[in-house]
Amino acid sequence: MPVFTTDVLIVGAGPVGLTAAIVLTQAGHDVTVVDRQAEGTNTSRAAVVHPHTLELLEPYDVVDELVARGVHTPTFAIRDRDDLLIAVPFSDLPTRYPYTLMISQADTEAFLLNRLEQLGGKVLRPATVTEIRQTGDHATATFADGQQIRARYVIGADGMHSTVREHAGIAFSGGTYGEAFTLADVRLSGGVPADEVILYFSPAGLVVVAPLPDGMYRIVATVDEAPQHPDIAFVQSLLDERGPAAEPAVVEEVVWGSRFRVHHRVADAFRDNRILLAGDAAHVHSPAGGQGMNLGIEDAVLLGQCLSDVLRGADDGLLDEYAVNRRRTAHGVVSMTSRLTELATASARRRPIRNRVMRLAGKLPAVRRSLAWRLSGLNRR
Repeated sequence: MPVFTTDVLIVGAGPVGLTAAIVLTQAGHDVTVVDRQAEGTNTSRAAVVHPHTLELLEPYDVVDELVARGVHTPTFAIRDRDDLLIAVPFSDLPTRYPYTLMISQADTEAFLLNRLEQLGGKVLRPATVTEIRQTGDHATATFADGQQIRARYVIGADGMHSTVREHAGIAFSGGTYGEAFTLADVRLSGGVPADEVILYFSPAGLVVVAPLPDGMYRIVATVDEAPQHPDIAFVQSLLDERGPAAEPAVVEEVVWGSRFRVHHRVADAFRDNRILLAGDAAHVHSPAGGQGMNLGIEDAVLLGQCLSDVLRGADDGLLDEYAVNRRRTAHGVVSMTSRLTELATASARRRPIRNRVMRLAGKLPAVRRSLAWRLSGLNRR
């Protein structure tokens, strides 16, 4: 069987893999994208796109469609039931996108895939990598059907259980939160605003409520045991226990739901010779603050730009800089989201002190501004 050759092989066709492919293809490089799924995602999963991510995507002609489709939420609020602790305003940020954009991951992937196809690219699927071998100047991936692809570089964008990372022998250090997470896209009535992303703190655990297009809301919550398919009664019990009390939110319909465990892990290295990691293959963390997909897309843009320079003859030490810098950034985000999660799940004894400190801090413009910069990603410009 002949060996197919390409400049860059990208394993994984989620937002991270598609973004890297767009950056490299638009720059004129030969890119092959493979994915083990027979088709792209049709569920919403990650739903937050922050301002810095939109800025990074601007040169690649996908932002206008994303912005037109998504819900613009200019405020990120942290509450304890009806008690506002901190309101983080994005509206004053020096960016063309002074808001959090709420949009289904299915829509994000569809827009990215459409742009890649406009550039002449495509995704080969289903294609399962079974082995990757490296030499000094290339890596060869073998697939379940025996086909082989030889590439100058391989990008592992294949998620937390990354085959690419495993074959590179890179450890994934960290741990797992004790709680499970439940996720649901629902239709609500009642006391939840349509222009805020709200993180509700509670001794029972956190719950995030955020608007989505088409009149829906995203619910994410920590629970001891999450059902595989949360129903109306389950989601309603979460909001009754943790959400607004003066004007309760009423769940009218559960459109889609799932469950997952959250890990806090960072790969021990983001590069091994011809193999590079990006997105969840390189780092995973709590969903608090909606950082996950944003950090991954940021990886993809920066890695794509570095690889483009190297393929044109620049010193491949640029890739070492990518690996070191992105690993440092990932540790910072994991630390921030872990602190948010710990604050959200404070014990009943610590809750009054936490609330008092956060309420006082929330009155300081410098604190609100700092949080807005960090959550929006603009501090990583």
